[in-house]
Amino acid sequence: MRLKDKIAIVTGAGSGFGAGIAQRFAAEGAKVIVNDIDARGEHVAREIGGRFVQGDVTQGDDWVRLVREAGKDLAIVVNNAGWTHRNKPYLEVSEAEFDRVYAVNVKSIYLSAIHALPVFKRRGGGCFVNIASTAGVRPRPGLTVYNSSKGAVILMSKSMAAEFGPDKVRVNCVNPVFSPDTGLSAEFAGGALTEEAKKRFLATIPLGRFSTPLDVANASLYLASDEAAMISGVCIEVDGARCV
Repeated sequence: MRLKDKIAIVTGAGSGFGAGIAQRFAAEGAKVIVNDIDARGEHVAREIGGRFVQGDVTQGDDWVRLVREAGKDLAIVVNNAGWTHRNKPYLEVSEAEFDRVYAVNVKSIYLSAIHALPVFKRRGGGCFVNIASTAGVRPRPGLTVYNSSKGAVILMSKSMAAEFGPDKVRVNCVNPVFSPDTGLSAEFAGGALTEEAKKRFLATIPLGRFSTPLDVANASLYLASDEAAMISGVCIEVDGARCV
């Protein structure tokens, strides 16, 4: 098994990509700490034999509890939790929406490092896998604040990799393309994920299908595994050539 007995935190793991990552990691032997902001993560934890820690990734105190639950052998943190404003003109995004997008998508990664990095240093290494988005590479109109937050995640991840490398800590990104399997898909589409909206998104993906939780989980698994021991500071686009 590729993650046998490794302790991993997966945020936003109550559904969508996060649930897929938690399930895949557990199947490869990881001991998974399932995090979500509400109780929906409990069923995922039960299914995979993991532990559920409810918490808000934008709050330092909740990260303290999350890392404490993982313990001194924490080896992997997958920052998957994310949020978006609804697809609309840039000037219609409220200040509160802006703040929440950046808190969930960017501040959470800062907090994960603040609280997990000391554990990684003490145990002689570890890795972060940050779930960004193709939006940070090839942005779509109407999602400017969200797009820019994911661009920040990508650059932050690269800089973290350069800074944390001497401590044997790897940091990488996965950039999924649009998926109807996530809770944010309707917001990306402007409020209703109609068949017409799906067709518009699908037309931008050369491979001709959407990304799935398993696609994203497989990329995350590789980056978290020892097979990627020399891989740090990269972004893998799971996008069917959308960003080419």
